[in-house]
Amino acid sequence: MLDEVEAAAAATGLRSLRPSPRMPVLFLGHGSPMNAIEDNEFRRSWQALGAEFGQAFPRPQLVLCISAHWITQGWHLTGMARPRTIHDFGGFPQALFDQQYPAPGAPAVVKQIAAGIIQPKVGVDESEWGYDHGTWSVLKPMFPAADIPVVQLSMDYHRPPAEHFALGQQLRALRERGVLIVGSGNIVHNLRAIRREAGPMQAYDWAFEFDSVARGLIEKGALAELADFQKLGQVAQLAHPTYDHYLPLLHAAGAVHPGEKVRFFNDRFQAGSISMRSVVWS
Repeated sequence: MLDEVEAAAAATGLRSLRPSPRMPVLFLGHGSPMNAIEDNEFRRSWQALGAEFGQAFPRPQLVLCISAHWITQGWHLTGMARPRTIHDFGGFPQALFDQQYPAPGAPAVVKQIAAGIIQPKVGVDESEWGYDHGTWSVLKPMFPAADIPVVQLSMDYHRPPAEHFALGQQLRALRERGVLIVGSGNIVHNLRAIRREAGPMQAYDWAFEFDSVARGLIEKGALAELADFQKLGQVAQLAHPTYDHYLPLLHAAGAVHPGEKVRFFNDRFQAGSISMRSVVWS
């Protein structure tokens, strides 16, 4: 049983970040919320990736997640000590609604991170949000003990894509202080065109094309060019009728140093119109 000193420390959470070996950057295609509980290739890949921390990679002091599902006016960080688990979906089995991810927040560290971002000004949300399924659905398989503090960063959808990449660049230095930066969205995401019978290697031509262009830019290290995706015209419009699921990729890519190694996994599709391609930069 925790003594009073330990209990107080647990309640207040992480207060500062220590220098560390550089953490990797992740972009995770999260797809259907059911991936969080089904025994499928995507969930198994997240579990395997989580096992690399503490071995191939340092164990994070903090996870900073940019989820496609928190859209705000301006940018905000979750600043509560115990963020709630949000079930921001409908029509799924009760087992999915029963899921909880009780990882602590890090209020003191959040204020330091917000103060270190020059432009745009980043606010601190102390009560409204929590962990939406873009965050907990991937982190629970990776870090099931929920003992690593987690912070979410919202996205201002009304700002140009290049500004999302630029904000990611300002997060880059956090990687040297034990922060694992995770973008959670999808490189292709069109729920209007779902074909539930499609297999993991079946997709629309435009889905393959958009996924291939993004993959090529990532392989070349031309990460800033990812923000110019709308130049693809109709292909981009079909891949992202709204591009909330693409913006987390820009935040993650912005946090990458030139020349870092890149590794893809889960390079499959769900329902013909959702790319599950995921990326590790290290």
